[in-house]
Amino acid sequence: MGAGVDLPGACFGRGLVLTARCTWHVGLPSSRFEALVSQKGIAFGSGFSLWSEVLRVQEHLPVLGLPSEPLWQNGTTGTTAAAAVLGRGGGGCRRRGAEPRGAARVAGMVQQEGPGERGAAGAEAAEVRLSRRRWAVVLLFSSYSLCNAFQWIQYGSINNVFVRFYGVSTFAIDWLSMSYMLTYIPLLFPVAWLLDKWGLRPIALAGSALNGLGAWVKLGSLKPHLFPITVLGQVICSLAQVFILGMPSHIASVWFGSHEVSTACSIAVFGNQLGVALGFLVPPVMVPNVEDEEKLAYHISIMFFMTAGVATALFILVVIVFREKPLHPPSRAQALIQSRPPEEYSYVQSILRLVCNTSFMLLMVTYGLNTGCFYSLSTLLNRMVIHHYPGEEVNAGRIGLIIVLSGMVGALISGIWLDRTKTYKQTTLVVYIMSLVGMVVYTFTLSLGHLWVVFVTAGVLGFFMTGYLPLGFEFAAELTYPESEGTSSGLLNVSAQIFGIAFTISQGQIMDHFGTKAGNLFLCSFLFLGTIMTAFIKADLRRQQANLESEQTKVMPEACTDPIVLEESKL
Repeated sequence: MGAGVDLPGACFGRGLVLTARCTWHVGLPSSRFEALVSQKGIAFGSGFSLWSEVLRVQEHLPVLGLPSEPLWQNGTTGTTAAAAVLGRGGGGCRRRGAEPRGAARVAGMVQQEGPGERGAAGAEAAEVRLSRRRWAVVLLFSSYSLCNAFQWIQYGSINNVFVRFYGVSTFAIDWLSMSYMLTYIPLLFPVAWLLDKWGLRPIALAGSALNGLGAWVKLGSLKPHLFPITVLGQVICSLAQVFILGMPSHIASVWFGSHEVSTACSIAVFGNQLGVALGFLVPPVMVPNVEDEEKLAYHISIMFFMTAGVATALFILVVIVFREKPLHPPSRAQALIQSRPPEEYSYVQSILRLVCNTSFMLLMVTYGLNTGCFYSLSTLLNRMVIHHYPGEEVNAGRIGLIIVLSGMVGALISGIWLDRTKTYKQTTLVVYIMSLVGMVVYTFTLSLGHLWVVFVTAGVLGFFMTGYLPLGFEFAAELTYPESEGTSSGLLNVSAQIFGIAFTISQGQIMDHFGTKAGNLFLCSFLFLGTIMTAFIKADLRRQQANLESEQTKVMPEACTDPIVLEESKL
């Protein structure tokens, strides 16, 4: 190949040539490699074969999303083969109709500097280092996510109080919570596109700003006839949620190393769960069920003022502290993504690839079923407890607190466990099964008349059901690498919002006509379906494979300073 080769497809880095007759082995099954090639629209003509017995080259090819550092093993098993010939000068390769764009000498090899190859070289050259700012970023995100989640459930946790204050139906108050779910569905794709185009910082600023604005608008709704104002404030907060809910896995990948990414994602989700917990605990304490309308308005105003003050302070901190990304990528997988030229990424193609990923689609449905059950349970918890234990508004809030706090512990333990074991499929399945068991036990103990039993069973349910949330984000990031984590987690959340609205409305109607036990059994049936579907998800851990291959790759000895030209001969 001294004068270069006209390729009917693309020319990749490290002097590798993919031709109409053969291709160098890249450490993948033939069917998997061909699928990747076809997915990227690269044509090699007919009759090309995967060649492994002569020269093994395991490399991340940027266009295909494979690892970057080469592994060379010399040796042949046949009399005719492609040879790695040491020599000066020579070649390289070029696209059909294009001149070579210059060669770079890296690790004793001839490298063409095409667009994909510059990405590979950049990924290899990038220094992997962890930033000390990463903990401040994830904790700040977790804090304003907490504030937004608090505003989601602050009406539902004292549903009966707001029904009396505003003079509206319980269904109208339920819709204040469901507005979060309804708003998210149509706005996911525009916001996910903005996240890919603009990055983390603008999205963080928008989310925290809208969260504060919505909190201040609610202060204008302290009269019974001003219910539309409180609806407006809640809708603005629901807009903020669209800029918040899909970010945990993206922040974890951009800022944290491969051995702490699951823990970081759990901490990011942790804030949202803590906000729900406080939303169950604080409103029943701060807004007692008093008869005097003016006193009730005063208590509500105190809660709204505190929320607005906290939201504003967090927005100021985001402006000061939050950064787009660290100076150095935290992992090899992230270095590969950052080195990819922008023109190689298509948001629409990314969505299509995710929709065609069977394992991810199964996870999307099962995540929606589990999280939708949690949304419905949280929204209707006050009604359930008050039905069986009249006058126990405060304890209803405490039960919700126990559900979420135990879930936070479950989420943190799950994140640490995944970082150490990488058993995503097994852990997800076990947690799903235990969520089903916990829901069944909670269903049959709620009406026993012993409130302490409800506290215990609700805690067990929460440990697994809400502990599942970060598992879904991280499992999705593994199944869909190198696609954007914001896009994959956004699709998970859309599924959760759709099922959340459907379950909340359906369970509420079932409770009105058939009682709380029938409503909870309705949720149990869908958790059972989700458990069965989870068992069929294939554990294709692409991100972990990328990190593992990068760590295990071997570079040729530096003593081989002469360039290597790969020559092709007939089989």
